[in-house]
Amino acid sequence: MTAPTRSSKKRKQDDEDEALVASNNINIEMQSDEEEGEEIESDDGGVDEFPEIDAGSDEDSEEDWGNGSDEEESDDEEDGANGEGSDDNSQEDLHIFPTAKTIVSDITGQEKRVYPEIEPEYDSDSSTEDTPNRVGDIPMHWYDDLPHVGYDMDGQRVLKPARGDELDRFLNTVEDPTSWTSAFDKKAQADKPLTAEELDIIRRLYANENPDANYDPYEPLTEWFTGKGKEEIMPLTAAPEPKRRWVPSKWEHKKVMKIVRAIRQGRILPNKTKTTSQPQFYAIWNDSSVSHAPPLPAPKPPLPTNSESYNPPEEYLPSEEEKQQWKEMDPEDRERDYLPQKYSALRLVPGYDRFIKDRFNRQLDLYMAPRVQRVKLNIDPNSLIPKLPSPASLKPFPNYKSLRVIHQSMARCVSVSPDGAWVVSGDESGFVGLWEVNVGREVKKWKFNGKIGSIEWCPRTDVTYFVVGTEDMLHFLIPPNLPPSVLQLTQSILAPSTLPPAPEIPSPVKWSTPSSDSWTDETAILTVHLPPSSGLTTQLTWHRRGDYLASVSIGASQGAVWIHQVSRRHSQAPFRKVRGKVQLVLFHPMKPYFFVATQQYVRMYNLSEQKLLKTLQPGIKWISSMDVHPSGDHLIVGGYDRKLCWFDLELSDKPYKVLRYHTRAIRSLHFHPTYPLFASSSDDGVIQIFHARVYNDLMTDPLIVPLKILRGHEITKGLGVLQIKWCNRRPWLISGGADGTVNVWCS
Repeated sequence: MTAPTRSSKKRKQDDEDEALVASNNINIEMQSDEEEGEEIESDDGGVDEFPEIDAGSDEDSEEDWGNGSDEEESDDEEDGANGEGSDDNSQEDLHIFPTAKTIVSDITGQEKRVYPEIEPEYDSDSSTEDTPNRVGDIPMHWYDDLPHVGYDMDGQRVLKPARGDELDRFLNTVEDPTSWTSAFDKKAQADKPLTAEELDIIRRLYANENPDANYDPYEPLTEWFTGKGKEEIMPLTAAPEPKRRWVPSKWEHKKVMKIVRAIRQGRILPNKTKTTSQPQFYAIWNDSSVSHAPPLPAPKPPLPTNSESYNPPEEYLPSEEEKQQWKEMDPEDRERDYLPQKYSALRLVPGYDRFIKDRFNRQLDLYMAPRVQRVKLNIDPNSLIPKLPSPASLKPFPNYKSLRVIHQSMARCVSVSPDGAWVVSGDESGFVGLWEVNVGREVKKWKFNGKIGSIEWCPRTDVTYFVVGTEDMLHFLIPPNLPPSVLQLTQSILAPSTLPPAPEIPSPVKWSTPSSDSWTDETAILTVHLPPSSGLTTQLTWHRRGDYLASVSIGASQGAVWIHQVSRRHSQAPFRKVRGKVQLVLFHPMKPYFFVATQQYVRMYNLSEQKLLKTLQPGIKWISSMDVHPSGDHLIVGGYDRKLCWFDLELSDKPYKVLRYHTRAIRSLHFHPTYPLFASSSDDGVIQIFHARVYNDLMTDPLIVPLKILRGHEITKGLGVLQIKWCNRRPWLISGGADGTVNVWCS
């Protein structure tokens, strides 16, 4: 019972003190939680409800606070009493502060204390020390573009020290043996030597060790929760404490009451709720632009006329015939979308059946109306066309047909002699004809078994002969009426009296020559027998020196490539395994390079080094023809998908330019040996003549200009012009077509 008695006495004493303060300060309105029976004007008679407070806890805490404050006050009084005497004694004994003098001021006439000036006495000289930087812990890159690096105690700038370049730093490291044990300090902008402890930490970090030198990784394990009496006691539940165990704070209660009264008095205003504004509408056609003229206004619906009235005049009413004609007409051809009707009264007018359609059309007009006026670019179409020279300035080139030689069947292959005076052509019936270019007179005709796949003249000028490719065989023929010296040299090359030694590795290709007694103009002087499965020889191409001949034969399984050497009478296959089906081969005119075209790729090999140099990707589905420029730096490739690709061998493996001038598959391509011309033939029955000038300057692109379209062959069985060849010394073109004709085109 003692504790309640003491608490009641304490409360009575507090009430008396508060009443005394209230009586002394009459004008002050007391707002505390002890006002129970009194009415407060600011509260408007309202009573705030708060959760009950544990009386025991409040009394204990108040009692503790009261005792504690009394004890503190007593302690402070004792300390103050004892402290005055101790301070005076300590000042007199230690003489830390100088003794002040009391004088009378000349200005105010009052007494004031004056202390003597302090004379500093330094034991050491610090003039040699660097001024410390007092910028604190900030990013030092803020001072990268400034001449100073921070500020000292007096607020003066700390300038950056002069630093040399990398060479000066290297020389300093050579002269100073301790430079490797220093590090750059960003605040001081200088190299500071590292201590032994810091060097040891760096060494440990480089060795992937613990930076602490006293760390023992093998110390014995401390058993914290093992053994009797060391078991860890865990709670039965980890749930947080319930709210009923929470004791409200007395001071928080007072603070909340203060805020509540301020809200009631209107000194604290809550946030006002935002009122929803009305939706705003904008006229999208009324916005005027400064850069260009405003767009056209939206179309307005037409006003109704007399015919749309419910009671129109008689002249607007259609007759029965006009109604029938209006119904039979298409909706697009009608003058009006409605028929005028007459009603005696407005109440008899039915509902408008075209309301939805009219609304839709009106919305469509508004949607299609231009809201922004687009500025059209005034571009001359002629400026987009590249400026090319006129064909008249690029003469000579073939532009008309001068001669025509007829074969019994398709003229599949033609070839021109090196001097450009003779042409040999072959057809599918097995006939080979030799005729003059100037007059078209046929001099000689040969007959072979089977189709003629290819014909090619030897490029040598000291001898004269050509090769005919048939089924599994190559025939070497000498034309008639040759000079004796040329004929003798040609026979000695093709049929020497002493045969060369046989090669070490035997070849499946056999060379045969008839006896000299049976040599005539009708038979071949030399025959090369290819393997039986080779098939028809579709292409023959010579090396520029006239000693090597390459042949492509398409058999039943895959294409076969053979290189024949006339001087050694030996044939060899340059590839052990062919990738894909070989379509064409070519010799480089200047270098020991060999082009091999499959269905989709063109590979360039170096025969001397026996390696692949480059793989060209023309992007053609099926390659049909190709030819190399006389300079050897450019290549044209044609395909059955009507594309003609021009390759610059020095630039890339992709085509430099792709031409599409033909409407059907391309069959043949050929560069002129001396003139800047090339031609292409196709199954559409036309021949395209192009001017192709190649410059020695590598920075200048080739000039390709289409010149002429030659039409003179008829399309037979879906085939047009099968092969074309240029005359070596003249801008003339020889073409053989599927209609069995061989034409000569002259300039």
